[in-house]
Amino acid sequence: MESPLETLPPMVRRTRDLAVACLVLLILLGLAWELWLAPTGSGTLALKVLPLFVPLAGLLRRRMYTYRWVSLLVWIYFAEGVVRATSEPPPGAWLAMIEILLCLVLFAACATHVRWRLKNARAVEGK
Repeated sequence: MESPLETLPPMVRRTRDLAVACLVLLILLGLAWELWLAPTGSGTLALKVLPLFVPLAGLLRRRMYTYRWVSLLVWIYFAEGVVRATSEPPPGAWLAMIEILLCLVLFAACATHVRWRLKNARAVEGK
């Protein structure tokens, strides 16, 4: 018996992998940034990554609803990246630019994943 992941087209699987990778990298970046690389204080800003742990299980389980709301949640982190990229000196500004890039890729991966999964579902129903 095939697993549900094996029945998906390769591009849909790749967007899932890319979304999960970007989310994990965003978590790691947030922790490293606030705890070691360019802390802004006592490290309490590292708590900002806690909301990113919530959708991780949903992305891994391929829950469509999770992909949809992560594509909205990511804009909060994008906004933080833009503000900090324009207001902090290096290395904080560089880390913020990495955050911006990860947010954009995560958004694109989630949006593409949803679009291609819906298209794939319609194609399967049409057979």
